[in-house]
Amino acid sequence: MPLPDTFYCSQQINIPPELPDILKNFTKAAIRTQPKDLLVWSSAYFKALAKGERLPVKERLEMNVVTKIDAGLTPGLLKILHQQLSPMQTCSREELQTKWKDLCLPAEQLETLLSLGSFGTEIHWMEFFALGCGALGTVRCSICSLKFACEILTNDEEGGPARILFDTFVQLYTYLARIDGDMPQDYIDNFLSNLQQQANKQSGMIQVSNFYLSRKIRKE
Repeated sequence: MPLPDTFYCSQQINIPPELPDILKNFTKAAIRTQPKDLLVWSSAYFKALAKGERLPVKERLEMNVVTKIDAGLTPGLLKILHQQLSPMQTCSREELQTKWKDLCLPAEQLETLLSLGSFGTEIHWMEFFALGCGALGTVRCSICSLKFACEILTNDEEGGPARILFDTFVQLYTYLARIDGDMPQDYIDNFLSNLQQQANKQSGMIQVSNFYLSRKIRKE
């Protein structure tokens, strides 16, 4: 026997006062982030919101990647992962896999990066971050990777010099050089020595134009 239709009036429905703002913020976050699987991402979003954790939300819409339906890691998504996992310095393989899945990123790409870095159950975040930057370019290039790293880590406004601490740059560069395995140690030492001189004049900071110019001078 079908249930009778039930009619409600406005006095019978209790709408939580915070609901409109929650839905408004969620909608804006979904538009900015453009998740490939909205349901998977939405579950991660509200779980993080309930726990008071960093939300899996891009700071801005990435116009150059939004139309790439099968695209993998992007600068905006890597920045989300960095914000979520960098405070701990190290993270478990399982936690990284969960955060990666929450952003609807391809599992194959993650396994490739984990294999490349020979990571075990515990992952040094900045090492994985460096490899992640390498996955953003169309070709494998340590300098291109470091450009992405500076743009993601900087506190400068978008389009600015993209400055980061020189010590952070050294950490990323030496790790990528070790993974590459083809750079002579004297080249690495000279390259960093030249940049150190520039960083000393810039309050210990280094920016993209510094190491692109330094590499050009070294080649000449």
